[in-house]
Amino acid sequence: MSDHRLVLAFDFGTRRIGVAVGNELLASARQLEPLPARDGIPDWNVVTRLVEEWQPDLFVVGLPLNMDGSESEMSARARKFGKRLYGRYGKPCEMVDERGSTREAKAIARESGLLRNPNKSYRDDGVDGIAAVLILESWFARREGLPGR
Repeated sequence: MSDHRLVLAFDFGTRRIGVAVGNELLASARQLEPLPARDGIPDWNVVTRLVEEWQPDLFVVGLPLNMDGSESEMSARARKFGKRLYGRYGKPCEMVDERGSTREAKAIARESGLLRNPNKSYRDDGVDGIAAVLILESWFARREGLPGR
């Protein structure tokens, strides 16, 4: 198994899906433009263009578990999204516990001044990409045997 793999990570959401790309060798990730979604369904033509542009070796999808570790309706939907990625593109897809990633992404956005209007919903300020980066960094850490976030 090569450690030079390129990975696309997704923070699944019903209105927007955060996206990050990273290199396993460097264990670095950066956010890309989020994908608009309708009830969790992206424009698959846009996803295809993303896959063609980046040529990932695998996908990572955040798994939104409840705080007690149990699965929710959103967990099932995120798993379905991961299965669709695999089915459409034939690349492996791994799920990563994303508990706390949105909260952490919101804090990062606030600290870096990315939240333009604190009275607005954080989703309107697009922390989805930051959450996707955190999900991918957690996956990298797990691959290295380090504790996740």
